Amino acid sequence: MNINYVNLLILYPLVFLAGFVDSIAGGGGLISLPAYLFIGLPSHNALATNKLSSTIGTIFSTLRYAKGRAIVYSVGVPSVVGSLIGSHLGARLALVLSDNILKVVLAILIPVAAIIVLITNPRKSKENSVEDTGSSYGITKTILVATAIGFTIGMYDGFFGPGTGTFLIILYVSLLNMDHVSASGTAKVVNLASNIGALVTFIFGNKVLYSIGLPAAAFGIVGNWLGSGLALKKGAKVIKPVMLGVLVLLFIKILSDMV
Repeated sequence: MNINYVNLLILYPLVFLAGFVDSIAGGGGLISLPAYLFIGLPSHNALATNKLSSTIGTIFSTLRYAKGRAIVYSVGVPSVVGSLIGSHLGARLALVLSDNILKVVLAILIPVAAIIVLITNPRKSKENSVEDTGSSYGITKTILVATAIGFTIGMYDGFFGPGTGTFLIILYVSLLNMDHVSASGTAKVVNLASNIGALVTFIFGNKVLYSIGLPAAAFGIVGNWLGSGLALKKGAKVIKPVMLGVLVLLFIKILSDMV
């Protein structure tokens, strides 16, 4: 397809911002996916290309969380298994829908996901040690709950995606009694797995636009690396107003394209 290079000057900074936001509090896809739609990509290509750039960016923030020992593998491993299965099924569902139907679904899901992310603040939840997760819940029950969380959110990520990291953090904090740092780190590795599961499906479906997605990934890498290095507690206070402003502008563009 023909590339409007002026649109790319809009896209790439937004992908950087999305990576920065996502690495701190999740929800970066609420910026990057509408950005891909904003530059005129068909819905399937927007989903697939966004998944490419977000997957590559998430690798780097995941590595940084792993280096900081913020990933709880007893929760992350079963969640990863569930997310790989769920994301594949979600991506297959997205490929089955026509572009027009998918555009309507996205127009509904984007503001709904945005509202949930913006009104929820998991970082004010109670602090617990990493060890509390297994001891207070029981190993078997922890594995089952973690797998169910991974499958459900993974399926959502494969079909749509924005807000995945934030939803994982909320569920880990509320259902598995995790502290917010460990929840954020564990969410990263699970989000990476669901991204990979969906990306593979989109690649085989020939929907990824590499000429746009690979350069965007470079911007996403920088955003993810910088964001994951900042203090998590203070990040959301600045990010949420910026995210809301971007969403309003991009959502208006999506609606205008549908009229």
